[in-house]
Amino acid sequence: MSAVRTRVEAPVGFAGQTADEWPRPRAFPRPELLERSVDTLPGVGPAVKTKLAKLGLERVGDLVTYAPFRYEEPADEKRISELSIDEEAVVDVEVVRFSSRRTRRRLTIQTAVVSDATGQMTAVWFNQPWLEKLLQPGTGARLRGRVQRRNEFLVKTFDVGGASATADFAPVYPASEEITPKKLRELVGAALPRSALDPLPARVKERERLPQRSDALWALHRPRSREEAEEGRARLAFDELLVLQVGLAARRREREAEIAPSLGAPGDLVARYRDVLPFRLTEHQERAVEDVDVDLVRTVPMQRLLQGDVGSGKTVVALYALLRAVENRRQGALMAPTETLAEQHFLTIEPICRELGVACALLTSSSTKREREAAPTADILVGTHALIQEGVELRDLAVAVVDEQHRFGVEQRSALAEGRSPHVLHMTATPIPRTLALTVYGDLAVSEIAKPPANRKPIRTAWVTEERSAEAYSRLRKHLDAGRQAYVVCPLIEESETSQARAAEAEAERLRRAELRGYRVGLLHGRLRPAERRRLMARFKARELDVLVATTVIEVGVDVPNATIMIVQEADRFGLAQLHQLRGRVGRGAEQSYCLLISRAREELTDAAVARLEALVRTTDGFELAEVDLELRGGGQLLGTRQSGLTDLKFAQLRRDRPLLERARVLADELVDDAGPLADEVAKRFAAVEREALA
Repeated sequence: MSAVRTRVEAPVGFAGQTADEWPRPRAFPRPELLERSVDTLPGVGPAVKTKLAKLGLERVGDLVTYAPFRYEEPADEKRISELSIDEEAVVDVEVVRFSSRRTRRRLTIQTAVVSDATGQMTAVWFNQPWLEKLLQPGTGARLRGRVQRRNEFLVKTFDVGGASATADFAPVYPASEEITPKKLRELVGAALPRSALDPLPARVKERERLPQRSDALWALHRPRSREEAEEGRARLAFDELLVLQVGLAARRREREAEIAPSLGAPGDLVARYRDVLPFRLTEHQERAVEDVDVDLVRTVPMQRLLQGDVGSGKTVVALYALLRAVENRRQGALMAPTETLAEQHFLTIEPICRELGVACALLTSSSTKREREAAPTADILVGTHALIQEGVELRDLAVAVVDEQHRFGVEQRSALAEGRSPHVLHMTATPIPRTLALTVYGDLAVSEIAKPPANRKPIRTAWVTEERSAEAYSRLRKHLDAGRQAYVVCPLIEESETSQARAAEAEAERLRRAELRGYRVGLLHGRLRPAERRRLMARFKARELDVLVATTVIEVGVDVPNATIMIVQEADRFGLAQLHQLRGRVGRGAEQSYCLLISRAREELTDAAVARLEALVRTTDGFELAEVDLELRGGGQLLGTRQSGLTDLKFAQLRRDRPLLERARVLADELVDDAGPLADEVAKRFAAVEREALA
């Protein structure tokens, strides 16, 4: 089975062999052994146990499922005199002397003069000062690397003392300064004979031609070829994805047993809503509205994910769904993750609701007692998590919209509907790759608004380093002089000893005296009181301010069409999705808009930071950027820690394993009612996710 196929072409086993021909010790499954502490393994005392815990390795089973991130291909073993420039090789040497020095750019370089019977050379490492204790004169070492200029051997991997697998087809595990890859290989080898119970039913393994799980683990950790390692990884990845899909299928099954109000066909209120809008809905918006209408007729609660790029018009569709509840004499509620976003939604939809004769109220943690008491009687209620806190009684909720719902956590996103069975529309402006949506939101139907309104021009993005920041501000001033407005985004709101990021408060004051002298500059951050924040945004929207210096509090929800340029200070400190969201605050009108990213010098940036900034310059397509982000960061990090429970995958690689995911989704409906080891795995996995969501 390869990473891009869902079936194994060989019989049960690997590389054309049957299970009986697979060269590993045969053992009866004893899953209780995997639950034991790592200090039950030979060579693991209190100190090693503590070091392993830092890598998340506390049980024997953690070691068995600790996946290598790469494998060392065999390399030729040579003597020093036989080495050629740029040829990768392995040498057995003895350390003559060792030294370490620091460079100007806060890097350290470690060098060791090493020798064998044929000569001497200098071995080089970077940023590994702890080697000084390990590589004492006279120490034998086995080095793998390549010779560069001036007889310098750049070390890729190494082992000290005794036999090693440096030159073999060996797994390389995520390690630390305290636990070397060699030590991890030894510990995994000690844990591996403790066989794991196979969760898959025999009929599934036979039909899908899957190897045994224990065989897959041996192939992962002790492969004889790269193909064999990939076959083992793919079987284990399929297990992970199937557990997730069965759990999501169980959620769908539970929801189908609930009864939601049928809202019938669209009526007069939503017809009048269309008439008061100053534009016609786009083709993509109309398609999303049709999806919502189909769901609202049914008595099975709608659970739909509406995703679209920044500025694509999702709020228009969300308000349509809420008004469908109101015209049926029921109530609608919109929940946002922050007060700023809730306030922006309220300011956007309340004037429209007022024109339609619909009562709309705002409820956040800053609301007064009187507002809190009056809000639940409104036709449409907009708020933060205060909407799901105890003591808030919604009179007759029929439709709930949860915006930027990935910030609420997997389980928390359903709390608004608890005990009510309303129709729920989940909305996000962070485009989610298809494979990730199937993994985390596999229990939801998906509607996409793939394109913004036709009058929106793509935002032009440029990346400059700090030494050219004066040019960026010169361009910004030209926009201001032409009657436009601007944003300047800073990472923090106060000075911090642990960060070199500019503080927004200090930066706003500096800009008033320097680059933006003579212009009207306001400051927006999350610590302002809600009333003051609303007043500031109203002034900016009314063009009483020229520039808004802000933190990421403006990431979503702020809509000022006259703002046509944004400068993002220290852009390398932001994530890709966050930068894309920030950029979406400009380009809200028909004028050409610009986003200027300012970063540290390129040579000071990580490869990932460079990739993020280059991607933003290359495209404004949020769905394309979401795929890049998935590749750079992985699913769990992409969605935030409160979502990582479902995307904390040890073996599956979402960009490569979509066929496996699709097959697991099909099988899940067949297996959702099965008892046995698979059901136990599902219960354990989703219980862990619930604990994380509540933490």
